[in-house]
Amino acid sequence: MRKIISVLLGSLAAASAFAQQPEPGAVDTAQSTAQHWVGEIDHAQYAQSWDEAAQLFRKAISKPDWEKAVAAARAPFGAVEKRELLSATYAEQLPGSPPGKYVVIQYRAQFAGGKSAIETVTPMKDADGNWRVSGYYIK
Repeated sequence: MRKIISVLLGSLAAASAFAQQPEPGAVDTAQSTAQHWVGEIDHAQYAQSWDEAAQLFRKAISKPDWEKAVAAARAPFGAVEKRELLSATYAEQLPGSPPGKYVVIQYRAQFAGGKSAIETVTPMKDADGNWRVSGYYIK
């Protein structure tokens, strides 16, 4: 299931190599979008997170497959206790993704029971001009 989620992001290791100068406010808007969206994941609102995801995301995975994949990926961690922003990098090209406007955001998340993980959330500017999440990966 984690593989399905990671496919949505492509290889993010090279994301910083493709960094561009963002339009004003892009990173802040993308971070706000990501925070809201992971909040839905935190509250197991998986169907709603799919509904609010970017077109690219919804084309890559069906709603039922997303619900199964994200539930399986998050189940081992439990409830989120704290989330800390590590980085937010603007890019117009990401490996395995079409050209566009993206912000690759990484958080360090602390979960119940002392578990921690790195979450990567990638909002993109969708065709209608709104920022929506195009990828999510937890490790």
